[in-house]
Amino acid sequence: MSFGDILEDVGGTGKFQIIYVSLLACPTLILTMHNLLQNFVAAVPDHHCRVRLEMNGSGPANATTTLQAEELLRAFIPLDQNQELEQCRVYSSPQWHLLDPNATWRNTTKYDTQICTDGWTYDRSKFKTTVVTEWDLVCDQKSMKWISQSVYMAGLLMGAIILGRLSDKFGRRTLLLWSYFQLATTGTCGAFSTSYPLFCFWRFLCGMATSGILLNTFSLRVEWIPTRFRTYAEMVSSYIYTSGQILLAGIAHGIQHWRWLQFAISVPFFFFLFYSWWFPESARWLILNDKADEALKQLRRVAKLNGKEAEGEKLTAAILKSKMENEQLVTKNKRSVLDLFRTPVVRKIACCTMLVWFATGFAYYGLAIDLQGFGVDIYLIQFIFGAVDIPAKTLGFISMNLIGRRFTQGTSLILAGSFILANIFVPKELQALRTSFAAVGKGCLAAAFTCCYLYSGELYPTVVRQTGMGLVSTMARVGAMLAPIIRMSGEYVSFLPLAIYGGVAIIAGVAAFNLPETRQVPLPETIEEIENRALKDSEKDKDSKRGEIPLQETHITLMKQTV
Repeated sequence: MSFGDILEDVGGTGKFQIIYVSLLACPTLILTMHNLLQNFVAAVPDHHCRVRLEMNGSGPANATTTLQAEELLRAFIPLDQNQELEQCRVYSSPQWHLLDPNATWRNTTKYDTQICTDGWTYDRSKFKTTVVTEWDLVCDQKSMKWISQSVYMAGLLMGAIILGRLSDKFGRRTLLLWSYFQLATTGTCGAFSTSYPLFCFWRFLCGMATSGILLNTFSLRVEWIPTRFRTYAEMVSSYIYTSGQILLAGIAHGIQHWRWLQFAISVPFFFFLFYSWWFPESARWLILNDKADEALKQLRRVAKLNGKEAEGEKLTAAILKSKMENEQLVTKNKRSVLDLFRTPVVRKIACCTMLVWFATGFAYYGLAIDLQGFGVDIYLIQFIFGAVDIPAKTLGFISMNLIGRRFTQGTSLILAGSFILANIFVPKELQALRTSFAAVGKGCLAAAFTCCYLYSGELYPTVVRQTGMGLVSTMARVGAMLAPIIRMSGEYVSFLPLAIYGGVAIIAGVAAFNLPETRQVPLPETIEEIENRALKDSEKDKDSKRGEIPLQETHITLMKQTV
């Protein structure tokens, strides 16, 4: 017997589980906004060099009264190839003759120009203020806007490593409460940053907290719900996460000041911290850490809420320990990361799943954090990118259950990479087509992400499952951290970021087809079981091929005799 039997006794899907899962899911709605906040707080509005329009002896005395300011700018700022004002350069001296209506505007590059010396003027019709406009992260500083997103993703990585280990030591509930507090405080502090480096520092701590919330929310949800209902609970949580992306478009449109936007999505975590004190600690974790008496109290509390108080009173600490003997043995014999690479089959699984997770995180955030690059209204495309995930994840769940995990994982990545690469050849003028390709590609990556969690959990044996999942989730965060850095290469070769994102996704999709299928296959318990299973499958293939050879030879012989 196992802990799942204990959960069934105290009410596997009763009132407690419904309330618990709902309260755990609420923060997820806002949590996704922190992951994609870069699109709005670091948006780059239209801009040009700030110039002084006071007239002196070099220009007409009545110029300021007879000409509009925009017309006057033509004497100060050259035009680019699209006949728009240059964003980063001004004439070394005003070219008043260019204000003549009969002047030729096609060849203004022959005049001496220089970099902006008096700052920039920004179009504030869409964004009242962003970190870009506040600290002038444009022109030679434009790559800096991507640094904050990479720093945030680095925080996610460090949070998974540090807070994940601490949750195993101090408990899921304790670290979840701390993560709520950390995100609320650091997010609020980030809204009042006085410099860009300080803003990046607070974003790093926000990333750590976000990772802590995701990890411990997942653990608490899984450890309080019976196995047969976990898939449905994960589906609901996944849809709520996607809904947060859609909601972000509306909130960002309503709050166009980056400080207030950052503040608005951080303060609610104080409320989540307040009601989360009600959460019970994971009884499974308590038992495995020799706290059976405390686990008994929590289980009886759950039984009472579920109307199973009599069954809860029947439980004792001794019963809990006896039913968890196998899991305690696995915990004591916990393997290291090196065990994932000692044997050939598990090594192959580890390498392929690492590539799959890396590529999924890499390509997903490569698309999701550069919405301005598609030339469409940023709020509209954020809504589209969020909405497309819902049907994509639904199809992914259906495909996983009817066709198989391997097919779903590989196909979703290959399709995603293909749509990303196709956008390289679509002219920028066809914005609707470019947006459609990008949206479908992101939807495929959302389906790939959904499959990653279930598929990888089924591939790794019990003795190294947590170790394996920790490794691959780390690779996803490394990919997400590198995505903004790769985006910088577009300043030198415009199609290079899409080529890299799409190419890596396709390679990972091909690698996924080398993994074994796990649909309707019992979960493996040991590394030896994985190796033996692969050996048996290999022998079956050899036997089938041996059986085909005589048939082929017989057919050839008959053909010769006929001739």
